[in-house]
Amino acid sequence: MFEIERFYAKHEFNAPYMLSGSDAESFTISEILSNSGEYDENLQGFLDLKLSYTESQGNPLLLEQIAQFYENLESENILSFSGAEEGIFAFMAGILTEGDHLIVQFPCYQSLFEVAKANKVEVSYWKMHENEGWKMNFKELEDQIKTNTRVIMINTPNNPTGFHLTQKEQLELIRIARNHDLIIFADEVYRLGEYDQKDRIPPFADLYSHALSLGVLSKPLGLPGLRIGWIATQSKEILDQLAIFKDYTTICNSAPSEYLAIQALSNYNNLLQRNLQIIRENLKEFKKFISKHSSLFSWTEPKAGTIGFVKCHFTEDVESFCLDLIQKKGVVLLPSTTYFFGNKHFRIGFGRKNFTEGLQKLEEYIQEHLLQ
Repeated sequence: MFEIERFYAKHEFNAPYMLSGSDAESFTISEILSNSGEYDENLQGFLDLKLSYTESQGNPLLLEQIAQFYENLESENILSFSGAEEGIFAFMAGILTEGDHLIVQFPCYQSLFEVAKANKVEVSYWKMHENEGWKMNFKELEDQIKTNTRVIMINTPNNPTGFHLTQKEQLELIRIARNHDLIIFADEVYRLGEYDQKDRIPPFADLYSHALSLGVLSKPLGLPGLRIGWIATQSKEILDQLAIFKDYTTICNSAPSEYLAIQALSNYNNLLQRNLQIIRENLKEFKKFISKHSSLFSWTEPKAGTIGFVKCHFTEDVESFCLDLIQKKGVVLLPSTTYFFGNKHFRIGFGRKNFTEGLQKLEEYIQEHLLQ
């Protein structure tokens, strides 16, 4: 069972304060059509759009727009998917086979290992160390490599911790993968969400011929409803295998989604900067909250993305705390049990405009139930 999605299926749309969302504030269709300054022309193009099948690799203009995020890749190096989740599934089920071994950074989004396990792929967990700011030990990674190891799964910026590799760490990971002839699958869906641009590292697919970079419009760009994701890689062989597998899933993307994605990416920096401003302001408020309640909570401040991972010092059952908070204040936090990572942390999301309202409700709960 996909623990995160089942938890959200019960609570996300029934509670007024989504305080753990991984996406930034969404945009309306009207805002997207206005993004390039040609609203009337874009609206007419949208209304005139023919609802036929689209190209299975993705609309060529969309792929060209996505290619702007890479230095060494062109549109032919990119395959679009209906969201990042389809890209993960296509890789797990279309590239890996029974008996392969995968090493995954942990904690992480469940699908980065669960689909592989279902296909009888052996999985090892490259653990992040909270007491070291969620860093990973590269010797521990090398110690896990076996003769049947094929892939290292990395998620940077990381879900749920907000940890982000430095370029030195990125190059060390590539060195290890190259020495052992391994694929790197880099989940980079929170890329572009760095609070300080000096922390931005190149996409893995730009630097290593056997790397795949997973991207999506859902996170810092705030467009999860479009369901547009992609995988970029220098490897034509892998890309061809993924395209063949996609023929058995969605075949192609939604034509309206692709049209709107093209409009969004035509001037994506407008969208990104608005959301980064929201994230920075909310992060500032949450840092004050953490400081005020340091006896109850602690965390390693994230460097990028829309989420962070908070440790609770007042309970050994954070899931019960989260459920009680939903019931009493309508605030949704995501317990660490949904990550199979103990029962003392929760995920906080600071990408939404109503973050302050949700935080106020959390403060009310603390005053009424934890500080009495």
